Amino acid sequence: EMLRSLVGSEMCIRDRGYTDGPVWASAPIGNGVCSTPIIRPSNLRKEEEAMSRPTTLRASRSTIVLNKVKTFFSKPHNVILLLLGIVLTFTTVAPIVAIVEDTFKIHAGTIDAHLTGQATGYTTVNYTDLFTSRMAKTNLWTPLLNTVLLAVGTCVVSILYGGLFAFLITRTDLAWRKYLSSIFIFPYIMPQWTLAVVWQNLFNSNAVTGTSNGLLAALFGVNMPIWWCKGLFPSLMVLGLHYAPFAYILIGGIFRNMDANLEEAATILDTPKWKTMFRITLPMVKPAILSTILLVFGSAMGSYPVPHYLGLSTLSTKYVSMNSKYTGEASILAIIMMVFGVAIMLLNQLSLKSRKNYTTVTGKSGQISKITLGKTGRVVIALILVILTFFTSIFPIISFAFETFLPNPGDYSFLYTGDASNLTTKWWITSENVTENGMYGQKGILYNETIWRAFKGTILVSVACALLAGSIGTMIGYAVSKNRRSRWANYVNSVAFLPYLMPSIAVGVAFFILFSTEKLNLFNTYTLLIIVGTVKYIPFASRSSLNSMLQLSGEIEEAAIIQNIPWIK
Repeated sequence: EMLRSLVGSEMCIRDRGYTDGPVWASAPIGNGVCSTPIIRPSNLRKEEEAMSRPTTLRASRSTIVLNKVKTFFSKPHNVILLLLGIVLTFTTVAPIVAIVEDTFKIHAGTIDAHLTGQATGYTTVNYTDLFTSRMAKTNLWTPLLNTVLLAVGTCVVSILYGGLFAFLITRTDLAWRKYLSSIFIFPYIMPQWTLAVVWQNLFNSNAVTGTSNGLLAALFGVNMPIWWCKGLFPSLMVLGLHYAPFAYILIGGIFRNMDANLEEAATILDTPKWKTMFRITLPMVKPAILSTILLVFGSAMGSYPVPHYLGLSTLSTKYVSMNSKYTGEASILAIIMMVFGVAIMLLNQLSLKSRKNYTTVTGKSGQISKITLGKTGRVVIALILVILTFFTSIFPIISFAFETFLPNPGDYSFLYTGDASNLTTKWWITSENVTENGMYGQKGILYNETIWRAFKGTILVSVACALLAGSIGTMIGYAVSKNRRSRWANYVNSVAFLPYLMPSIAVGVAFFILFSTEKLNLFNTYTLLIIVGTVKYIPFASRSSLNSMLQLSGEIEEAAIIQNIPWIK
């Protein structure tokens, strides 16, 4: 408008806008044409330059951190790892610190107080005396060798027996599979010492072991050699049979879910069966085998009742026998057991980096082909397994039930005389403990208030520990499987398993020290038993859950997320 007023006529501005610099516009003046330079205002040019620049929004550092925190906590597995990592750090590191401190502490009335001449304080004399004294072979080296041999032998027996059983049940047309699968779990349900006592009741003899005769000696006059009745061989056999069901559960789970197309592809390529087994089948069950070794090795090293009943000197039995007078040295034995367990755990951690290669459950369809054993083979093999499972699962129950009617331990006179008077029900129905002799001052089981209270307490602790350890272990397995390349996830997984490597007695003593203070006193309560039991048995659930979660492909969960299904479902 300003130009129009100056020139006095209409003007034609090129492109109906301004350009950078002067623009010559032609406008009619009278009968001629006048060319007038149009100068763009500087303020409009600056505004246009500002509008033409790309706009960059810079968030503050606090906003970036806040967004990262929101993203982190929006994933449930991160929340689970963080919370459980904090809780497990306290419940695991604190007992370990207590045991390590105990190795340096001077205990009044023990060997370290005698050697140092002090009643309190800290010293390294426990380490010197345990490793270099004249009793080092008896207190350390022999028990250490027996413990390692027991742990290795237990792993071999449990994996061979449980793994072979799992293969026959899941990958063949074996007869009576449902019955065998159910009965095979029984030894694992029963306490360790039950099979050890059954072994004694079967094979002990007065001539060899100096105890009451077992069934074979009493009925048939058969005296088994001492190496069969006591020592390393019966201990590793009993523990191997006890933990074989655990190997069956872990390895059988992978066998059930493994796609047979992998093995069929090898068959089409004329691959020998032994090569298929070692190059395809065994690598697929490698996670389960490693988990079984880890759990069985740690448990066998810390086992006390089986070596105690079967007369084998191990680190755990030495820990109990030395704890009163050699308290600090006994704690060193506990540390040694943990060191071995941690070494096995670190070897297992190395395999986690490539676990993705062992995915066997995906969103794609698969099939399982069963190996045909033949009409005769499937029945004969099943019959052999029925006999084995009878002696490991059913016979212990029958044996214990029969023992409750014997007048005295080892008195099997009823079996070869057939006289019912050689049986008694006094262990069940004796209602008083004054006139009855041979009851050791106790009433019968049905009238014994102490036994009933113990039974109720056992049920309470068992149910609570099973629910808590199972739930926490499952969450740990899920969260670790989602972040297994994360250092924090590996830390949580390791810390969750660490209590399993420690002897149960050592864990109990450590928690007793922690929770028997003036501020927090849980001594002589079921609460403390439940806490210790939960921490002690979380590794069972976490390792089993992790082994299963590693088989699940992420596409299954992603499909649920696409359908807007909540995480909890």
